[in-house]
Amino acid sequence: MSIKSMKKEDLELLSNKDITNLLLEEKGRQKTPDLFKKIIKLLDLPESTFDNKIGDYYTSLTTDKRFILLEDGTWDLRNRHTSDKVIKIDEEDEEEDLEEMEEEEEEEENDYDSIDSDDDDIDDSDDDLKDLVVLDEDEIEETE
Repeated sequence: MSIKSMKKEDLELLSNKDITNLLLEEKGRQKTPDLFKKIIKLLDLPESTFDNKIGDYYTSLTTDKRFILLEDGTWDLRNRHTSDKVIKIDEEDEEEDLEEMEEEEEEEENDYDSIDSDDDDIDDSDDDLKDLVVLDEDEIEETE
């Protein structure tokens, strides 16, 4: 049964996404505005509906797993497209990337080690303090 042969009353019982599904089954790939204009025409909705609801319609398509937005900006049924497109990673490139990451980590560790080693050079003995004299305020005033 084609969508054009359906009664308006039957179409009104369907959601916009269900009507979109039927349109895509019959006609194939289509752009968002074209789909929504067809729905408006099928349901005899006022033309202002397009401007007021096109954003909501687009959002509903993006959240429905039945549909897929293709690179050319058209919508199609997801079941017509396979997900066997796997990015092949060259093993040499992957090894190089791992080596670079390991080298960066070693450099960072070395940077931290050099900071820590600077702290180790500090002599914590009290030799520097043996000649230190503590004065209170009264004694400071007397020396002036």
